[in-house]
Amino acid sequence: MSRLSRGIFIVWVVLRYGLDALLLDSFKSRWLRGVARVVSLGRNLDAPRGQRLRQALERLGPIFVKFGQVLSTRRDLLPLDIADELAKLQDRVPPFSSGLAVATIERALRKPLAEIFESFEREPVASASIAQVHFAVVRDRSGRLRDVAVKVLRPGMLSAIDKDLNLMRMMAGWLDSLSVDGKRLKPREVVAEFDKYLHDELDLIKEASSAAQLRRNMQGLDLVLIPEMLWDYCTTEVLVMERMHGVPISQVERLRQAGVDIPKLARDGVTLFFTQVFRDGFFHADMHPGNIQVSLDPQTFGRYISLDFGIVGTLTEVDKEYLAQNFAAFFRRDYKRVAELHIESGWVPAATRVDELEAAVRAVCEPYFDRPLKEISLGLVLMRLFQTSRRFQVEIQPQLVLLQKTLLNIEGLGRDLDPDLDLWATAKPFLEQWMIGQVGPQRLVEQLKAQAPRYAKLLPDLPILLHQYLQRRGNPSDALTAELLAEQRRTNRLLQSLVYVLFGFALGMVLMQVVVRVGLF
Repeated sequence: MSRLSRGIFIVWVVLRYGLDALLLDSFKSRWLRGVARVVSLGRNLDAPRGQRLRQALERLGPIFVKFGQVLSTRRDLLPLDIADELAKLQDRVPPFSSGLAVATIERALRKPLAEIFESFEREPVASASIAQVHFAVVRDRSGRLRDVAVKVLRPGMLSAIDKDLNLMRMMAGWLDSLSVDGKRLKPREVVAEFDKYLHDELDLIKEASSAAQLRRNMQGLDLVLIPEMLWDYCTTEVLVMERMHGVPISQVERLRQAGVDIPKLARDGVTLFFTQVFRDGFFHADMHPGNIQVSLDPQTFGRYISLDFGIVGTLTEVDKEYLAQNFAAFFRRDYKRVAELHIESGWVPAATRVDELEAAVRAVCEPYFDRPLKEISLGLVLMRLFQTSRRFQVEIQPQLVLLQKTLLNIEGLGRDLDPDLDLWATAKPFLEQWMIGQVGPQRLVEQLKAQAPRYAKLLPDLPILLHQYLQRRGNPSDALTAELLAEQRRTNRLLQSLVYVLFGFALGMVLMQVVVRVGLF
């Protein structure tokens, strides 16, 4: 479909579902609002606006469906009714022909299919807008037969995506310049974020690398299984991984009948989330039920199985520190500290009054404490926080968007498994231990070890640097001696002060850990 014909089709869908009236209602000019009322005459636009937008995106195809899914996570930008409706979008498309899949595999791996796999199931087991999955059997380097899953990129996706993205950029420019809420919605930034997200998903080597990183991070935790990547068979278009055997997490009754401890499974999910976020700063950001299974194998019974690593989130040390302090303050109900952290981080204007922001955060969070998860909607809490954020002009950081989405997935997973799970109480001990690790002497030793190679490289150069410095000064011998003596005295005083500081620091660490264990939480 050419760009012109695609553009005409998009205009037809916009008119068919009344999105023109939806947009014109938010424009600045009164005459445009009048136009909105005129163009809506004779059309049945009784359905809620969120429903009409969802149906329009579904009609426009899988790329727009994915855009709606990404947009649904931006509850800081969207009205709640639209965000809730977009969250219902499902990335379900018919599979492409097995002949195309085989041709893609043979082109990517440069071998006939019979030379790559011992057997290959031509009927796909899963299909989405970006790729589909087939089961196969491969002989590895040691000669062992292994069951594998083969993910094949949908042919022609790159050109189709680029065409639709160009149209999205054009529409985002119109919305940004014409609509009252356009600038607040940041349409250009949202489309740019979606562009990066889509192109990351189109590179299956990136997905395999993310899976390998998560697999390394999770070793020794004994809570989750992540498939091994078979790198000899991985390219940008084809990904071959270990086939996992498990029961979908949504089949709770089947898991219960098999003897799985469902409440423990719910707690383990929360532990996994906080471990990936705060310990590793690298987390699976697409944890919906379709990507999670549970192992019933006797050796790994009751462990999670994670699938599909096209979307991962990363956090810097600064992000983790900020989030941890916010969570700790929330658990203590120290809303003043939450407000101070927002101001210190630059998320809100420096002139914001702490007491006003504190009162707003308290009004959102206080009603939800001391309740089981079945009585708490974390989505509602986030929605109200975002409403508050708009009032105080809070800038939601891009790196935390995926974290918000994943947290909502964890809430839904916890509710399905154990409605009585208390998310806060489950997370509190983990965060407490993490905070101790961040401020304790062990953290200091780890930082010194990390910096040791740098210091070791600098130390041998110090005598030469000192000699060059003295030569540049050009002092006579007696003056040089006097200066060296004076420097030695200053050095002695500095060392003495350093000893006092280190002693005070050590004492402070001991007192801080006592405070953390006794009264911090």
